[in-house]
Amino acid sequence: MTSSKTSANSFVRRVRGQLETLSAAERRLADFMLEFPGELASYAASELAALAGVSNATVSRFIRRLGYASYEEAKRDVRREKESGSPLFQAVKSDAGGRAQASLIATHLEQSQSNLARTFAQLNNEQMQDIVTALVEAPRVLIFGTRGSHGFVRYLRWQMLRVLPSVVAMPEAGESLAEHLAGLAPQDCLVVFGIRRQTRQISGLLEVASKSGCKILFICDAMSPDRREATWSIQCQCAGPGLLDNHVSVMALCDLVASMVMEGAGAAGRKRLASIELLHEDLEEL
Repeated sequence: MTSSKTSANSFVRRVRGQLETLSAAERRLADFMLEFPGELASYAASELAALAGVSNATVSRFIRRLGYASYEEAKRDVRREKESGSPLFQAVKSDAGGRAQASLIATHLEQSQSNLARTFAQLNNEQMQDIVTALVEAPRVLIFGTRGSHGFVRYLRWQMLRVLPSVVAMPEAGESLAEHLAGLAPQDCLVVFGIRRQTRQISGLLEVASKSGCKILFICDAMSPDRREATWSIQCQCAGPGLLDNHVSVMALCDLVASMVMEGAGAAGRKRLASIELLHEDLEEL
């Protein structure tokens, strides 16, 4: 199951559920809706089409695909979620002229702060404690992510390896996924970074891991589809002010998980950390 405070029939959940089956135009519209879901409550269908760069027909067709009888019904649904106080529905698209006049540094800072706030607003203590317990108690922790996600894999492994004895980033150069997945057990834990534009390996990996019964933490961005195999799914806000996605929230989440794991590892973790520090001195590594 996935742990989320968003109901199965919410507007955002409906959009995310369609991401893998959309045409190019519908995907542009879906990306805009996921980045600025609250905009739907304020604009007519034609205005939304212009903002997303699609036709009016595309908007109408997509709204029906989401299961709404009309655009007005979808707007009412979004308005209810916006009134609930969800920070996801408070983001609005600023005009290009105003943003062009702002300093680049200030613009990036504002976007980073917004992404952090919107990402951490969805987290709750019970979910995070469940994740940490699974990681600490797992005989093996495997971490996967390719392309832009590979750096997060390396960082999270490096931090957790200080207090956990078996944390593996996979696959390393010259290795295959099968070599790591063989013998995967229900007690093990898999962390998968699914930030968009991943390789095709991710689907097969999740299927194999799910069949093994191990717990799966799936970390993605708000534009990526949900994965039914995940035990926990966390969507990081990665909207960028320019051509690049902003990954500040992903790194912050890695830091949060690693910090909580260090605390959760308790006496055994502190003993391992002390041994590592003594070996640093013996080997004169640092």
